[in-house]
Amino acid sequence: MSADAPARRTRAARAERDERADGAVRADPAEGAERALGAESAESAAGAERADRADPAATADPGHRAGAEGRERLLAEVAALPNLPGVYRWLDAAGQVLYVGKARSLKKRVASYLHRDHDGTRIGQMVARIARLETTVVRTEAEALLLENNLIKTLAPRFNILFRDDKSYPYLKLVSHEYPRVAYFRGAVDRRHRYFGPYPNAWAVKQTIQLVQKVFRLRTCEDTVFANRSRPCLLYQIDRCSGPCAGRIGPAEYERDVRDAERFLLGDADGVIADLQSTMMTHAEALRFEEAAAVRDRIGSLSRVLQQQAVEQSSLSASDRDADILAVRVAGGRACVNLAMVRGGRHLGDRACFPSHVDEGAALGAVAESTADGSSGADGAGGAAPSVPEVAVLEAFVAQHYLVQPLPPLLVTSHPVGAALIEALSGHAGTRVRCTHQPREQRRIWLEMAAKGAELALARLLAEEGSQQQRTRALVEALDLDVADPSALRVECFDVSHTAGEATQASCVVYEGHAMQPSQYRRFNVEGVQGGDDYAAMRQVLTRRYARLAEAVAAGRADDGGGEGTVQGAAELAAVDASAGGAAGGAAGGAAGGAAGGAAGGASGPAVPPARTRRAPRTAARMPDLVLIDGGRGQVGVAREVFEELGLDVGLIVGVEKGEGRKVGREELVFADGRPKVALGHDSAALMLVAQIRDEAHRFAITGMRARRAGVRTGGSRLEEIPGVGPRKRARLLQRFGGLRGVASAGVDDLAGVEGISRELAEEIYRALH
Repeated sequence: MSADAPARRTRAARAERDERADGAVRADPAEGAERALGAESAESAAGAERADRADPAATADPGHRAGAEGRERLLAEVAALPNLPGVYRWLDAAGQVLYVGKARSLKKRVASYLHRDHDGTRIGQMVARIARLETTVVRTEAEALLLENNLIKTLAPRFNILFRDDKSYPYLKLVSHEYPRVAYFRGAVDRRHRYFGPYPNAWAVKQTIQLVQKVFRLRTCEDTVFANRSRPCLLYQIDRCSGPCAGRIGPAEYERDVRDAERFLLGDADGVIADLQSTMMTHAEALRFEEAAAVRDRIGSLSRVLQQQAVEQSSLSASDRDADILAVRVAGGRACVNLAMVRGGRHLGDRACFPSHVDEGAALGAVAESTADGSSGADGAGGAAPSVPEVAVLEAFVAQHYLVQPLPPLLVTSHPVGAALIEALSGHAGTRVRCTHQPREQRRIWLEMAAKGAELALARLLAEEGSQQQRTRALVEALDLDVADPSALRVECFDVSHTAGEATQASCVVYEGHAMQPSQYRRFNVEGVQGGDDYAAMRQVLTRRYARLAEAVAAGRADDGGGEGTVQGAAELAAVDASAGGAAGGAAGGAAGGAAGGAAGGASGPAVPPARTRRAPRTAARMPDLVLIDGGRGQVGVAREVFEELGLDVGLIVGVEKGEGRKVGREELVFADGRPKVALGHDSAALMLVAQIRDEAHRFAITGMRARRAGVRTGGSRLEEIPGVGPRKRARLLQRFGGLRGVASAGVDDLAGVEGISRELAEEIYRALH
């Protein structure tokens, strides 16, 4: 027997095994994937064992051992997954959620990530960071879809397409009253009143209110004002109100105007115009020509509004009069979804939404869909090809947006949306929803308008981002900063604000990733210093901000300027992390309970354990690359002393000193390390960025100072200390009684009469103020 016979037998056995695995893949792609995965697991284990025997150094390497053991554990978990619908979550070693996905079959879908070589792709970047898997079994695909998007909104994974649309949409509110008033409204809905909308923006609501005032002459004043007027206000004089406060119109006539306004807002504009025309003719026949002329003017105002619409809606059915138009455009690594709202047959305007993680989410979703079962669309449920990024972005928006926003009976989309998604949303909303991506006639014109709006909004965003990136690069070059990647530049800017020494407050704003980062802003209440002493205030603020961070840098627990990290100190990070974990766990647990209640037993993991799914910080802390101080040599000198005491690099400190005449564009930069002043010039892109950051710090400090000063002067802080009295309730109390003195003099019954104040809370407020 030749010396290489064992090697030939090993190669033959391996070829036979690979052929069997390939045959299994051709017969059943999913089952073949599982077998190939098992073969890969066995081969990986055998290879690791041979390598350990051959190389004792590898055996002694704990990191190598841990990586191999983690991979084997993941493969074992995947092999034990059930062929049931559910949601899976990939996590990294720090416990941060990388990706949340849904699956018709958890075993097939999850296996698709691990049985192929994804090197050089975005999915490969994620797979390389996977350390742990969590799954939740549900009963149906619809429950999986709802739970998936609830978790995406709660956890904000790194590789999911994410829409941050936290602002609520405004409504037009018709307040219940003998003489109902029309008002702008945003917030939680009270069933005692009637609401119309939602509207895409505040401007659309206010425009509609002006129309209702002009045509139907409904009042807009508060009930407290209405109850105390003896003569009508100016709105009555200019024919924008019928004057019910002074008895200029009876309840029956006013109620008729309210009904007409409701009909118009619900889309029956033609019927309202017909009734007004009949009323006009009645007045004319009775020779009441002035009243007939007034009705004629109302008809003209209403007709002009309807003519401003881009389409003629007379042929629309009742179900088509309420619709959302969705158009998506993707370019330059960014995407825009333009949402246009049609209510009552009226085009109310549009609103552009820009998601994050577009490239990662689209690529990852496409690979996952294609490798799981070879189908197209959302789990093969009749969707479009997942390789189209517009489809992935549009489906992500539809799923995340309509889980929390009202769902109209009709969706008109620029690209096809999976039928399973629409069915799940219909079940969630409790109403039948139709979706079309090839509209005709009026709906086609609406879609073309939305598509053009998306194109323009995306072009504007790309232009703005390009300009901002240019400013960042110019600042790095002008100050010769040691930053390899301008997108990683982190700037913190400080400003102190007070009114003659009263309510001193300082601000810290953050610029990173070519944009301001409002979520990382901080305010500091300055205590224990003499009023008006800006130097002492700046010393206190910088010490509080960087003391813990300096300790972390000295101990090697922080990044001193080159890597990623959060901005809080170590103790603050622990508090933030704990609160974030509780919030995420609570929200995710609620999502799991709502979407997957009563799910089949045997889930491979808990629904969403708070301790394991919270978003961990990237690193302990990070020093900024540049510290801007709003001030000249005096403030910079104080900052230098603080940094020297803390052992930090004084070269990071730059003061923004106002130039000659304190005019914008003439600012000079003062350096703490002794370099001479620099005047960049009024047309410098670097100076524009410095001024932008400085102005934001000034704005943030001033708004905080004013709020604190108002609390001190009115005593509002005493109300803040009462449990259960938040900003809205405090504002209502102060508005009703004219200040804290009026609240303190009010009885329990009077306090309980304020909206949102229960009897128990009124008694608590009374005890706290007496």
